[in-house]
Amino acid sequence: MFHIVLVAPEIPHNTGAAGRLALATGSRLHLVKPLGFSLDDKHVRRTGLDYWHEVDLEVWESLEELVSTAEIGSRFWYLSTKAGTGLWEAGFRSGDYLVFGCESRGLPEEIVREAGGRAVRVPMRPGGTRSLNLSTAVGITLYEALRQSGGDGLA
Repeated sequence: MFHIVLVAPEIPHNTGAAGRLALATGSRLHLVKPLGFSLDDKHVRRTGLDYWHEVDLEVWESLEELVSTAEIGSRFWYLSTKAGTGLWEAGFRSGDYLVFGCESRGLPEEIVREAGGRAVRVPMRPGGTRSLNLSTAVGITLYEALRQSGGDGLA
């Protein structure tokens, strides 16, 4: 199982897409506050997430709280357009945490810098777009991680 971590997500539709990915792959979705939307039932239904109750979901007050409660030896990968290492070069394995920043700012530069070789980016053509939609980046990263780990039980 992989862990999808969204730090301060702002757009409910991106979080909904990440929830669908988590459900489809048997991954756990972690949301780190503050959230740019409400998770109450009315709001979630309005964003089309009628299956939300099935998502393996954890909500955290801070990234530090999540990291401090993770199992010993857990590996965290920090996704950023500012990372020097490409996604294909990472060595993902089941149980890893894939950490994504908010839509408008990404992860703080300090986190990316401190992550060193665990800061990775989705490869893109030079001179193209500066970034991808959050849910697109989650999908690309999660399926690459699954590919590297042998599919982690997917048919």
